[in-house]
Amino acid sequence: MDEHARGGPRLSAAEFLRANHDGLLADWHQAVAQVLSGQDPARQPWLIDHMPELLAALADAMELGPEAMDERLEAAHAAARLDAGFNLGEVAREYALLRRCILHRLEAQEQRLRPGDLTRLEETLDRVVTRTMTLFWDMKQRILQTLDRMSEATLDDPDMETLLGRLLTRLMESALTVDTAAVMLLEGDALVVRASVGLSTDEVMGLRVPVGLGVSGQAALERRPFFVRSAATDPRVLFGPLRRAGLRALYGLPLMDGERLLGMAYMGSRTAFAFSDSDVLLFHAVAQRASAHIAQTELHAREHEARKEAERSLALLDSLLEASPVGIAFLGPDLRYLRINGTLARLNGRPVEDHRGRTLHDMVRTRSVGAIEHSLRQVLETGQPVQDVLLEGPDPVRGRAGIWRADYFPVRTPDGVLLGVGSTVVDITDHKRAEGALQQAIDFREELIAVLGHDLRNPLHAVNASAFMLGKVPGLDATALRSVDRIRKATARMTRMINDILDFARSRLGGGIPVTRQHVNMEELCQGMLEELQVVYPERPLVLEVHGDDLWGDWDPDRVTQVLGNLVVNALQHARNDTPVVTTLTAEAADVVMRVRNEGEPIPPELLPHLFDPFKQSSVPRVGNKHRSLGLGLYIVNEIVQVHRGSVRVETAAGGGTTFTVRWPRVPPPRGYLKP
Repeated sequence: MDEHARGGPRLSAAEFLRANHDGLLADWHQAVAQVLSGQDPARQPWLIDHMPELLAALADAMELGPEAMDERLEAAHAAARLDAGFNLGEVAREYALLRRCILHRLEAQEQRLRPGDLTRLEETLDRVVTRTMTLFWDMKQRILQTLDRMSEATLDDPDMETLLGRLLTRLMESALTVDTAAVMLLEGDALVVRASVGLSTDEVMGLRVPVGLGVSGQAALERRPFFVRSAATDPRVLFGPLRRAGLRALYGLPLMDGERLLGMAYMGSRTAFAFSDSDVLLFHAVAQRASAHIAQTELHAREHEARKEAERSLALLDSLLEASPVGIAFLGPDLRYLRINGTLARLNGRPVEDHRGRTLHDMVRTRSVGAIEHSLRQVLETGQPVQDVLLEGPDPVRGRAGIWRADYFPVRTPDGVLLGVGSTVVDITDHKRAEGALQQAIDFREELIAVLGHDLRNPLHAVNASAFMLGKVPGLDATALRSVDRIRKATARMTRMINDILDFARSRLGGGIPVTRQHVNMEELCQGMLEELQVVYPERPLVLEVHGDDLWGDWDPDRVTQVLGNLVVNALQHARNDTPVVTTLTAEAADVVMRVRNEGEPIPPELLPHLFDPFKQSSVPRVGNKHRSLGLGLYIVNEIVQVHRGSVRVETAAGGGTTFTVRWPRVPPPRGYLKP
C-alpha cells in the first residue's frame, strides 16, 4: 500500500510536536491532575512552568539534532524541582507522564511518524531525563555537602555573627563564581550588615540601609529576592564598597522566620553577570539555614535573658522575703508549705528549711492553728481573700503574749488556675497596746470635760442671775455699772464655752448632737439672737440683711441660734473694733443661705484644712490675748449643720475679710443623698 492508503503522508516528529503543542499541554494537565488526586493540594503541577518551553525544545532537537537541546534548560528544571523539595522519583515520573501523553496522542490520531523519528524522540527524551536527573542528583549532593559543612560550623556554639561568617564562607567555598557575600539583620527600621566575607568585608560591616531604600531595602519591604546584573553601575546599589569593587552579578534573598522578616542576605560576583541555577539554589539553601540559625539564636537569647531575669527576680524575692518584717508564706492546695520567710518561720519556732513540704499542723503548735486552717480552707473553697484575722498567743521571739493580724489570699496563674494560698502575718502587739492606752486617755479627757461642763453650769447661772439683779439696783455709778457689764459678758462667754463643751461631749461620747425640728422662720431666729448679742456687745455694730420673702423651714431653733451665735462671736473676736459684723439671709428654692462676714485679718492658710477640727483656733494665738477660747465653736457649728444635712464653708482673703456661709436645707434630704 502507498502512503495515502495508510492515512496520508507521515509527519516528522518536529511537525507533530508543533502541531499538537496545545493538545499535549492539555493532556499533560489532565494526567497531572489524575496523579495528584488525593495528594497535598498545595503542591503545584510539576512542569507547569516549563512544559511549553520543553515541548518547543524537543521539536527543535528532532529537527536540528540532539545537540540543539540547551543544557541550561535541564539545569533550570532540575534546580526548580530541587528547590521545591522533589525527590528523584518525582523527577522521573514527570517525564514519564510527558512520554505517555505523546504516545497516547499518536495512537488516538492513528498518526505514524517518519521512519526513525519515534526512536529519535524516545532517545531525546531519555537524554533529557538522564541529564536532568544527573543534574538534580549533583545539585542535591552539592547542597547536602555544603549543609554538612555548615552544620560542622555550629558544633562549638559560636555567637551569631561568627556563625553567619562561617556559613557565608562555606557558600563561597562551594560556589566558585561568588566573590563576596553578606548577611544584613533587621534592626528597627533598617538593615545592618552583621556578617561579611570576600570582597570589601571590613568596609561594609556595620553599614545600614533603611527598609524601602535601595535594591536590598526595597526587596526587604516587599519580601522578595532581587537581582542586579551590573552592581558597579546600578544606582540602586547603595553600598559604595560594592560598586568600587567592580561587582557584576548581585543576588539577594530575604531571611524569613515564617512571616517575620529577619534580614537580607546577598552574594556578588566580579566575573559573572548572572549566577547559575545551581549557585542560586545553593544560596537559597544557605539562606534558609542562616534564617533558622538566626531565629534559633534569637530564641535562645530571649530564653537566656528570661531565665536570667527570672533568677534575678527570684533572688530579689528571696531577699525581700527574708528582710521583710512581715511574716509571709505560700501553701499549696493540700496546705503544705511551699515557701516561707524567716520572720514567720521564727514565729512558728522552726527553721525555714523545715517548713517546705510540711503541713500546717506539723509546723504550728499554738491554739490558733484551727482558726488559721479554717481561713485557709475558706480561701481555697471560695477563691476570695480572708482579711484582718486577729491571732493571739505566745510570742516565741519576744517571750511574751502577742497579737497578730493575718491576711489570706488566693494565688493564681495568669489564666486563673488556683495554685494555693498566700498569707501575711503582721505583729500588732505594740500597736494594740498603744491604741488601748491612747483610747483610755481620750475617754478620760472627754469624760472629764463632760463632767466639768455639766457641773459648772449651776454656779455660772447663779453668777449671771446675781449680776442681773445687781444691775437693777438704783444709784449705781458708772464704774459699778461697767463692772456689772463685764461680769455679764464674762458669764455669757463662759456659758457659750460650757455649751460647746457639753455638745462636744455629746458628739464624741453619745449618739451625736440632738436636734428637735420645728417649722420656724429663720429671720425671726437670727433677729432675736443678734438682739441678745447686741446687749452683750453694745459697742459693736451687728447688722442683719435679708434677701427674699420665704425664710421658713424645718430646723431646730435653739441649734440655729447657737450656730449664728458662735459665728458672730467668732467674727467679733477677729474683726477690727470699728467695723460691723454683717449677717445676711438669702432665700433660695431648697435652702436658706446664712452668711456671716467681718472685716479683719484673713485666716492663715495653714489653719484652713483643720478649721472645723475640735480644739483648733481660727487664728494664730497671740501673747496676752484675753479672748482665747477652747477652739470648739467652729467644730460645734459644723456638727450642727451636718445634723441638719447642710453645709458650711469659709472664704477669706486679704482686704476682703472673712465670710462663713451656711446652707440650711428647708426640708432635710434623705440619708446618703449627694448634691448634684
